[in-house]
Amino acid sequence: MSRIEVKTTVEGQTLKVALVGAIDETFSQSSGQIPKAESIEFNLAGLKSINSTGIREWIKYSSGLSGSTISFVHCPKVFIDQVNMVQGFTPSGSRINSFYVPYYNEDNDTEKNVLFTFGKEFTDSAVKPPPEVKDDTGAAMEIDIIESKYFKFIKGS
Repeated sequence: MSRIEVKTTVEGQTLKVALVGAIDETFSQSSGQIPKAESIEFNLAGLKSINSTGIREWIKYSSGLSGSTISFVHCPKVFIDQVNMVQGFTPSGSRINSFYVPYYNEDNDTEKNVLFTFGKEFTDSAVKPPPEVKDDTGAAMEIDIIESKYFKFIKGS
């Protein structure tokens, strides 16, 4: 049984695909539920994990998307980590339009994922984190990644 749920909707000319769960060895069974389209936007907010077999299955699937305009939104850290480590993890010419960056406050032991959006916190060549991020108590938080590694997929950062 597949450990990922695929939800598709059509908005104008764009096929919107929400992936919820894990990309693993069962992904190939679920990817058949995603129809071909001229423009596909993957919403990865519900993506929880990707294992090594899932990486292989994802690359096989996404390499077959040539001819489609591909974009990704709400990319969690598990996805961005693979984009940075695995050559060809995202299809050539695709765009990440938004992704989450983990923040942490050591004093309160609080964590928060902050959404970075293309054109606001990052561009094709630079990252501009918000000047201040606070947790629910109003305490300042620090970025909880190694910026040079996590933002590697952004050319010029």
